Amino acid sequence: MRNNLLPIAKEGWNYVAGAVVAFIIFTFLDFNFLEFLMFLITIFFIFVFRNPEREYVLYQEDSVSSPVDGVVVSIEELHDDIHNGYKVEIDTSYFNVALLRVPFTSTLESIHITRGARLSAQNQLSNSINENAELVFCDTKSSNRITVVHKLKQSFKAIDIDIIKAQNLMYGSRYGLMINGTTTLYLPANFRLNIGLGSELSASETLVGYFTNESKK
Repeated sequence: MRNNLLPIAKEGWNYVAGAVVAFIIFTFLDFNFLEFLMFLITIFFIFVFRNPEREYVLYQEDSVSSPVDGVVVSIEELHDDIHNGYKVEIDTSYFNVALLRVPFTSTLESIHITRGARLSAQNQLSNSINENAELVFCDTKSSNRITVVHKLKQSFKAIDIDIIKAQNLMYGSRYGLMINGTTTLYLPANFRLNIGLGSELSASETLVGYFTNESKK
């Protein structure tokens, strides 16, 4: 994981540079329409790869912040053999900052990336074949953990994950990038939510909730 304090995320440098070069070439050749098109594309890339600084809010111990920018579109309570707790789905669009941030100081217990399609979320096949990344963050002291699943919708870029298994991570650190996708949080039964349907989340700044001392079921 490498911190980047520049205003454009490092994943977007090649896109912006390519668009700028094409703009200069079309300007030199006096291709007015293509020149204007590349100007718009350059602005688009600068916007979607923007890398704003975020304030690290000092929440209480065992707090969990949002790993992404977006809107909460679904909250479910789960009671099954795989998950016992809560499932929160967050929708991230092209208008949101695409950077992913560590939700709490933790260790990356596992990571699994599946490359695949980039279909619209309205397509029934998107749940099974779209590109996704599943990460499990664990607090080794308390054994509290959450599972985060990032899944692409229609996007021109693959999911970028810039951390490895067993890496120790600080809350709020950048760990990757996803442009236009959904993020699902699987939270344990001893978790208390601080968000609701329609809540607008900012990565590392919005409190999703916190772990309690209640025994895990």
